[in-house]
Amino acid sequence: MTNEGAKEQLAELLADFDQQMGMIARVQRQRAMITGRATVRGQRVTVTVNVDGTVIDTRFGTDIADLSYGEIAKAMTEAAQLAVADATRQEQEVMAPLLAQRERMPKLHDLVEGMPDLRDRIPHEPTVSTEQPRGRRGFEEAAPDFTNIEQVVPRGGGVTDRGW
Repeated sequence: MTNEGAKEQLAELLADFDQQMGMIARVQRQRAMITGRATVRGQRVTVTVNVDGTVIDTRFGTDIADLSYGEIAKAMTEAAQLAVADATRQEQEVMAPLLAQRERMPKLHDLVEGMPDLRDRIPHEPTVSTEQPRGRRGFEEAAPDFTNIEQVVPRGGGVTDRGW
């Protein structure tokens, strides 16, 4: 290969690299803006998450008092899980062009003669459970009964007592 041919090939390689880095930067910006949202229980509970699954907003409808604490807890869990699923779907849509471009790129085994295809050796992440942990009581079961609170906490004392 001539010196000119090597320079042209290097220039083409750098242009492709710059194009791919630009695409990655755009995808990263788009990904950072993704939020997932879900509303459950007759629009009583709405949860919004960012693309990483962190809850960033929780809203209760005006009729939230129609639900018990246990129902609210279950609704929060359900809404959060659905919001994460929504954010994940959006993330997959944003990532699709980048992943398609990656699939079109030559693999190491295509470039190095005799190199085996190593993709089947890459471990796959197991599906993460969304089931409630075993052995824990739900909020509804663990919630204290405050119906006779006057009998439990003597007047003139309790948590506001200076003796704490």
